[in-house]
Amino acid sequence: MNNTGTPSRRDINITIALMSFSGLLIIYVETMIVPAIPVFIKFFHSKYDDVSWILTAYIISGTVSAAIFGKIADVVGKKKIFLLLGIIYTIAVLFGGFATTLNELIAIRAVQGLGFGMIPIAFAIINDVVPRERLALAQGIMSATFAIGSGIGLVLGAYITETLGWQYDFHTAIPVAVILLVLTYVFLKDYSHTHREKIDYAGVALLGIPLVTFIFALSEGQKYGWISKLIISLFIFSFIMFSVFTYFESHYKYAFINMKLLKVRNVILANIIGLFAMSAMYFLFFTVPTLLQDPAPAGFGKTVFDSGLVLFPATVMNMVFAPVAARVIRKKGPKPALLIGLTVDFIGFVLLFSFRSNIPEILFDTMFVGAGISMMLVGIINVLLTSTPREHAGEATGINTVFRDIGMSIAPAVGGALETMYTVPVVVGHADVHGAIVNITAKFPDSTAYNYIYLIGVIFVIFGFIFTLLIKKPDKNSNEL
Repeated sequence: MNNTGTPSRRDINITIALMSFSGLLIIYVETMIVPAIPVFIKFFHSKYDDVSWILTAYIISGTVSAAIFGKIADVVGKKKIFLLLGIIYTIAVLFGGFATTLNELIAIRAVQGLGFGMIPIAFAIINDVVPRERLALAQGIMSATFAIGSGIGLVLGAYITETLGWQYDFHTAIPVAVILLVLTYVFLKDYSHTHREKIDYAGVALLGIPLVTFIFALSEGQKYGWISKLIISLFIFSFIMFSVFTYFESHYKYAFINMKLLKVRNVILANIIGLFAMSAMYFLFFTVPTLLQDPAPAGFGKTVFDSGLVLFPATVMNMVFAPVAARVIRKKGPKPALLIGLTVDFIGFVLLFSFRSNIPEILFDTMFVGAGISMMLVGIINVLLTSTPREHAGEATGINTVFRDIGMSIAPAVGGALETMYTVPVVVGHADVHGAIVNITAKFPDSTAYNYIYLIGVIFVIFGFIFTLLIKKPDKNSNEL
């Protein structure tokens, strides 16, 4: 049953705390996977582009989930859908640690990705409860918990992977997920305004199918050949289906992506910037652990735990700069926060491209990227929610998550392809063959792969600058469709 009165201060604080807890948990579990990427390659005897699907399957599933369940949440109530997705997420985490093959883990991660739809709904729940004058601060707190979750996930996840095995990354998260479900069910009050509407399952399929084929073509282009009939056909098919999806959603009365929202200047710009921001973040997450853990001369030969520690300061900067972004937004608006974040991000990727010959340089470079992304994400969500009517908040944040997830799925696909394409042979052992000692070699990503990845990061940030400059300051009528 939804509440119709004005939220009390206690209800506001409980809502912010619970939604922030959910963000912390989801990002924590997701980030625990990051330092283990090289471990998965060895454990499943696989390659970089194949293992990238552990991230990509989760992201694609989360994309569809955020879009459709954001809409359903506006229809039947945000608390109900939040709890439903929490249950699905917990079940997937329960099974994650028992996967015995790469395909099993990818399938489980796809189910787990459905729970990622909790995050846009959490932002929408906060938007329903928190007064406008406190909204930027609440968004900053929520974003800061993402950074805390990332920091804990990188360090604790790396330690668990190294000492107990990657399976316990999932096992240890189960009780925390259950606690979140119980607290939400007992204490969260739903102040959302629901309205009856049909669910656009056809639209979801028309988005999901080309998204999968497009990401598959990106990640498998090196394996099958970039100009092979299969890869070219998949790209053509994907773009045709994206066009069909856009046409269908523009003309269907109950479209799950409201094209009217995307016609609002600030909304479409915030979504595009979000795509570039999340691509940048996942370029960092997908490459740095590999660079640190691969043996010399391809990498630095560090442990899983060491790689988590090196990335930890970046998450600290992410946490520190989230409230800074909120303060900038309150005084100057979201556009300056975005521009500051993009500038810091640009510096970070230029440094990664030019200076990464030792551990201190990598640590220093990633701190810039972490700080910049924090400023960007807080600014993006503020632009979005202040430009959207409250009754469409779940829908708008769901759409934003679609764009951000597309960016997140592009990064590991492109990164995995480049890391498979540009390699250097490294001696990893020796074998006695008929009395002769023979070197055992394996291929690892070389500096060219990382140069291209970080150069793409620079280009993405430049596009972010261009779109940010087009944002207009919201006025009193800016959130009316």
